[in-house]
Amino acid sequence: MKSSLSLYFNMLCHPLLIICLMLGIGCLPLWEAALAANLEKVVFIPQWLPQAQFAGYYMAHEKGFYRQHGLAVEIRRGGPHSCAAECVQNFQADFGTMFLTAGIEKRAQGIGIINIAQIVQKSGLLLVSQKKHGILRPQDLMGKRVGLWAGDFQIQPRLFFHKYNLFVKIIPMGEGVNLFLRQGLDATSAMRYNEYHLLLNSGLNPEELTVFDMAEHGFDFPEDGIYCLEETWRRHPSRCRAFVAASLAGWRYAFAHPEETLDIVMRYVTEAHIKTNRVHQKWMLAQLQELIEPPGKAIPMGLLVPQTYRQVAQELQNYLLIKTIPPYEEFYRDCQSDVEKR
Repeated sequence: MKSSLSLYFNMLCHPLLIICLMLGIGCLPLWEAALAANLEKVVFIPQWLPQAQFAGYYMAHEKGFYRQHGLAVEIRRGGPHSCAAECVQNFQADFGTMFLTAGIEKRAQGIGIINIAQIVQKSGLLLVSQKKHGILRPQDLMGKRVGLWAGDFQIQPRLFFHKYNLFVKIIPMGEGVNLFLRQGLDATSAMRYNEYHLLLNSGLNPEELTVFDMAEHGFDFPEDGIYCLEETWRRHPSRCRAFVAASLAGWRYAFAHPEETLDIVMRYVTEAHIKTNRVHQKWMLAQLQELIEPPGKAIPMGLLVPQTYRQVAQELQNYLLIKTIPPYEEFYRDCQSDVEKR
């Protein structure tokens, strides 16, 4: 990937621009065509459908940060029918997002996935129940119906059950909180930035709810990170650094300009026919900022803290979810440094 100065020089030397300059023509479309000709095309897929959880990437695209870093980025929709991890693994996408636990598990299985930026530094995963059902502490969940999503969303709750020696009836969950509201569950999974807010909007008050925050019970596992194949890093390290740099710029812009960001987010969700509203997406963006830039923690955006990585990997190994812990130096690449850490 070319530096900004090199990219600019190459654009100036593009044949189309040379012709325009020789003829004394100021031709904006040709300038844009020359710029596009020098951009590297990449595909990015987040792990879920459009929402403020991915606002930083939308803003990096809309504000031209990716183009400024020499990239033409196609943002595809993730979700239940387009698994981001599988798309990256199968060369259908250059970059994707996934939970840290998912990345570690895949690496431990021998899949050449690497983390090039840890975006979300804290866990937002909750188990929520109603106090009127007598559930006030972990032990009160014994024998209860607990709704869990599939895949990596089950890891922390299952570790939570193991810690407190709980035997519960696990009920597979889909989207939303209707099953819980209709008394089909005694406790439901919820992300603090999403389903918890839906519960509050349904008419439940915080004081009516018992919230088991996975982070507060010893399972504060960082979530969304940017991943690619090790082969992608080996062949295109500058491209990886450029994608990370532009994405981080997008997140910083999103937090600094929330209303403009919400305009963009609402456009994305409308195009995808997602049922939501601006109030909910505003809550989500604010909650994401606290998870990405945790108050009281001076963690540079995008850094995977070695100690945190080893703690999460150790928990996965302790509960036999992985056999061996992938070395930190093989799992993570510091894309904000000019020199790769080894």
